Amino acid sequence: MSELNRLVCTACRKGEPTVTDAEAAELHSQIPQWQIVERDGINRLECVFPFENFAFALGFTIKIGELAECNGHHPALLTEWGRVTVTWWTHKIRGLHRNDFIMAAKTDALFAQATGRKT
Repeated sequence: MSELNRLVCTACRKGEPTVTDAEAAELHSQIPQWQIVERDGINRLECVFPFENFAFALGFTIKIGELAECNGHHPALLTEWGRVTVTWWTHKIRGLHRNDFIMAAKTDALFAQATGRKT
């Protein structure tokens, strides 16, 4: 389990810098199954989580929503039959912040305990 999972998100203010390439590489090494993708000029972390059916995928989506509310940081979620795509980025700075990597690690921890997950 990643050390990032134990960290707490900090408030991010508009105008703060995004993580540097070196910081992103170091943080990404702790969550290697996540992809750094660029959409609309914004870097994001994205991962697809497989499930046995839609009901299990929906249950995981709800858990991610609860996690997001508790941490004050919210992802884009796409729930489909047998899979959930989770995308983290920080809207205020239009890019990746340390919080995104922390939340990705917390998402991984939830998936490790999820009912109906496929491995």
